[in-house]
Amino acid sequence: MALIAGPTASGKSALALAVANAHDGVVINADSAQVYADLRIITARPSSEEEASAPHRLFGHVDAADATYSTARWAAEATQAICDTLAEGKLPILVGGTGLYIRTLLDGIAPVPAIDPDLREQVRALPVAEAHAALALLDPQAAERLNAADTTRVARALEVVRGTGRRLADWQTERVGGIGETIDVRALILIPDRDWLNARIDQRFAEMADTSRDEIAALLARADIAWDAPIRRAIGVPEIAALVRDEIDIATAIAAGSLATRRYAKRQYTWLRHQPPAAWTRTETLDLPTRLQQFETILLK
Repeated sequence: MALIAGPTASGKSALALAVANAHDGVVINADSAQVYADLRIITARPSSEEEASAPHRLFGHVDAADATYSTARWAAEATQAICDTLAEGKLPILVGGTGLYIRTLLDGIAPVPAIDPDLREQVRALPVAEAHAALALLDPQAAERLNAADTTRVARALEVVRGTGRRLADWQTERVGGIGETIDVRALILIPDRDWLNARIDQRFAEMADTSRDEIAALLARADIAWDAPIRRAIGVPEIAALVRDEIDIATAIAAGSLATRRYAKRQYTWLRHQPPAAWTRTETLDLPTRLQQFETILLK
């Protein structure tokens, strides 16, 4: 399996497409925002033309109102997509910058049992301050570690300890389902120059600020999407949403969205430099032909 990882705007998609065209490959998404059907522009999902030029899997296949989509579900879908691609005699090309997705696929996930839907609904209906206070009583270590305003993570930790009687951290000491030891991974991690990347981020978000208005307006108009749904917190969505609602002007939206994206890229840099296996090739090369040549070398090893 080929794997291309890198921070946002680093050119992963272009390289994945080039590898797919050169090696009869199938591009498989490993970006947590690009799974959503509703947001092609703001998540920089491959265009319709790019998707038509080579098979793509797990891009835009999840409806924005689906609050149950999870890392575990993505990992199961990615495993199936990889197996199907190999069975067809094609090269699976995993591409993305969501470290949690990649780690879960390769290393496995904590075997937390399914939480009772009624309990989950009760916990998720709590104000975050109340949920955090309840968590502090049942799992004080998690309450101290988590941001008290992080609605999603606080609710998850609380529902797990209430539903299973064990802390989430205890479950996370176990891992099941990873495919890392059963598949040959040929990986290239893009680590471009920070100034170069930041300039690309700024330029791309400036373009997105205008072209993504319609898709964000359509998202805001959907009454079936909860106000705290993950898709509403995707990078760039809050800023363009504020622009659509006439709460800020376009210059402010661009500045805020670019800053949020650069901060996200910085977190990706940290993960990509230190968490993946040391044997995976890192490259600071910026041009596509050289990157493709580097990947050809990796595939031939």
